[in-house]
Amino acid sequence: MKIPSDKDYCPLCSSSEIDVFFADKYRQYLSCQCCELVFVPRKYWLSTEDEKALYDLHKNDSKDMGYRRFLSRLSIPLLKKLEKLGTRRKGLDFGCGPGPILSALFEEQGHEMDLYDPFYYNNPEVFQKKYDFICATEVMEHLGSPDREISALFAMLNQESWLGIMTKLVIDKHAFSTWHYIRDRTHICFYSKRTFAYLAQRFNAELSFVGDDVILLKKKKD
Repeated sequence: MKIPSDKDYCPLCSSSEIDVFFADKYRQYLSCQCCELVFVPRKYWLSTEDEKALYDLHKNDSKDMGYRRFLSRLSIPLLKKLEKLGTRRKGLDFGCGPGPILSALFEEQGHEMDLYDPFYYNNPEVFQKKYDFICATEVMEHLGSPDREISALFAMLNQESWLGIMTKLVIDKHAFSTWHYIRDRTHICFYSKRTFAYLAQRFNAELSFVGDDVILLKKKKD
């Protein structure tokens, strides 16, 4: 597949049907008419050093009950899905950050977890493994090459296994214009329900939404 230029192509589906969706004093946001991804052109991205400096400010304590409750919005429904696969399953916390709390929630229920984060747990060997479930909480909005990265995640899943995602969803242009989510300059990709419907069709996955920001995708049998 041709590597897309963010000037002409959507970084998720490579469509050239791109429109300006919104602009503020910091950045421009483009919208794909095919998959409805909203994305920030590369010229507005932070440097790797500045991006990591912002992540280093995140102080996630495994004993922080508020943060554990926040992550449980994904872990609880995904754990219910995993019950049908058996007791001890193999999972990956993708983009776990400096304090991997989500993995602990699954390990406490008897599951085995691997960690991956390009800044804090850069373990490329995970991409050679297969998993029964993969979690990506507050990760999708940071992806610079969502086509490549999401394709890799699905390739790492066993058949009838789960990809659990937590990310805020685009509603409409008006809501987007006042959305706190776009104020974080490490956020460069924004997804809607229609974007995830596109992904489900593309990767032959069963799609379900839990609440406002949790998405579950089950990889079907070939």
